[in-house]
Amino acid sequence: MANEVPQVGAPDPELNTSPIFDEYDEASLDTELATGVCYFNGTSYPIGSFVRSGEDVLRCVGGGVWVRWSEVEPE
Repeated sequence: MANEVPQVGAPDPELNTSPIFDEYDEASLDTELATGVCYFNGTSYPIGSFVRSGEDVLRCVGGGVWVRWSEVEPE
């Protein structure tokens, strides 16, 4: 899966990036802020999308947040 997932780099604090949670964290969102997409460095991704940020694989889940899905081996 790692080769099929786009590498997006590290979050840029100057650009819009949705919150990133660990797989087992409980994410509480303000329902007014919840969206149907996740953002990473200003680019939107639909719910269910995967991206790589360094060695982390992130999955966009409901409410528009990223969840660390797994770690991949460095290439």
